[in-house]
Amino acid sequence: MDEKLSIRVNVADRFYPLKVEREDEEKIRKAARMINEKIMHYKQRYTDKDTQDFLAMASLQYVIRLNEEEERNNNDQIPKALNELIQKIDSVLTNKSDSVL
Repeated sequence: MDEKLSIRVNVADRFYPLKVEREDEEKIRKAARMINEKIMHYKQRYTDKDTQDFLAMASLQYVIRLNEEEERNNNDQIPKALNELIQKIDSVLTNKSDSVL
């Protein structure tokens, strides 16, 4: 039986209780750690902002990166799909020419 694991995750000096799958725990903790590191980076660079601003800036940066990666993956899929279609067309044409002979 897969029971969910109860954890507390610290993001921007606030703790959030979560129920997660055991195999997802480390990914979630790593994500929180990355966010907190980015917040600390911004805190060191900009002293006139508050934690909410840093959290927003970190979130924006990670979502931009995610969008770029998704776009890159989608663009990589197009040539693969085209190659598969070309192979299918070649296969059909080869089969048709063999039956004509």
